[in-house]
Amino acid sequence: MKEIRYSRIALLGFALGIGALVAAMSAGLGYRADFWPYRTGFSILRVAAWTGLGGAAIALVGCFLATRPGRRGVLLGAIGLIAGVLAYGVPSTELKKVRFLPVIHDVTTDTENPPAFIAALPIRQAANAANSTEYGGKKIADLQKKSYPDIVTQKRSESREAVFQRALEIVRGSGWEILAEDPNAGRIEATDTTFWFGFKDDIVIRVRADGPNSALLDIRSISRVGRSDAGANAARIRNFIRELNKAG
Repeated sequence: MKEIRYSRIALLGFALGIGALVAAMSAGLGYRADFWPYRTGFSILRVAAWTGLGGAAIALVGCFLATRPGRRGVLLGAIGLIAGVLAYGVPSTELKKVRFLPVIHDVTTDTENPPAFIAALPIRQAANAANSTEYGGKKIADLQKKSYPDIVTQKRSESREAVFQRALEIVRGSGWEILAEDPNAGRIEATDTTFWFGFKDDIVIRVRADGPNSALLDIRSISRVGRSDAGANAARIRNFIRELNKAG
């Protein structure tokens, strides 16, 4: 009786794919656990991405070789292929954002007079936030307008009180940690934690009257660390505005 063996190529592809996926996941988890700085996490992510791509290619070849008589390992090869693609696809998408999106970490609907942080300041100081909340001026404003021209002050045909309450409802439903809510000043401050690396980004919302039945809403989102936010702050503001517009 002919001995049936696992395809070594399929096994190698499986090992590389799974290993790359575990490394990619640990890159963020290690930063969250204070095992290494976020830059080290990004380096691990890059290595994991390329290892995953190589593992996926080897696993694909292994799948075909495993179909030969006397060989097995198609399932392992397929698992390695999927794991390798995931290990490469997700991180490479994020890393491409860093390359092609503007190198900014502070995004606001009002670049002339950005909403100011108050409640977040001592929290950022205690957390040793590397980035200042002082706005970067015309250079940052020009970069933002070029890449995110749609992020502008929101004009609402409602009273300031109604817009503030709607904004507060959106913040409460977003899962952000609310730091302050001041209806008299029309100000809301909150913190959002990103999924993978657990980065802390702070948000401030400002609502001003623009007439008896109209209001202006501005929102600003800023990262505590990193020169580039990979588009996270802009995406957060866009999601907020989308929810705000659902109210009509």
